[in-house]
Amino acid sequence: MRKAFTLPELMLVLAVVGILTGLALPRLSVAIDRIEVEGAANRLITAHRRARIMAIARGQVVLLSIDSTRLTISVQGGTEPLWSDIGPAAAGVELAGPARQFTFSPGGTTLGFSNATLQLTRGSTTRTLVISRLGRIRIVR
Repeated sequence: MRKAFTLPELMLVLAVVGILTGLALPRLSVAIDRIEVEGAANRLITAHRRARIMAIARGQVVLLSIDSTRLTISVQGGTEPLWSDIGPAAAGVELAGPARQFTFSPGGTTLGFSNATLQLTRGSTTRTLVISRLGRIRIVR
C-alpha cells in the first residue's frame, strides 16, 4: 500500500497557506514601499552631496536638476551633463511639486533660496527631505 496525502489534507494545507499569505502580503507591500522611498531619498541626498562637492572641486557654479524621472548635474552654461541618474519615478515613488534646480557656488553653498523641501511618497509611506542653504539635509519621517 502506498502512502500519500488525502484530498482533505491537501485542502487544509492550501487554506492555511492562503490565510498566511493574506496576512503577510499587506505587511510586505508596506515594507517594499518603505524600502523604495528610502532608496529614492538616498539617491536625492547623494546627488545633492555630489553636486556640492563637484562645485567645490571644480571651482565653478554647478546645477543640480531634480525631476521625478531624472537627476542631472551640469556646469552652469554647459550643454553636457557631468552626471545623471534615474529619478524617484523609476521606483514608483512620487516627488511632490514641480522639477527643482539647485545652484551651487564654488564655495559649496546654494544660491537663490534659503531652504528647500522635497516630499517623496509611495503608498502610505512618505519621507520629507529638508535641505538647508549650507547643504545640511534632514529626513523627516
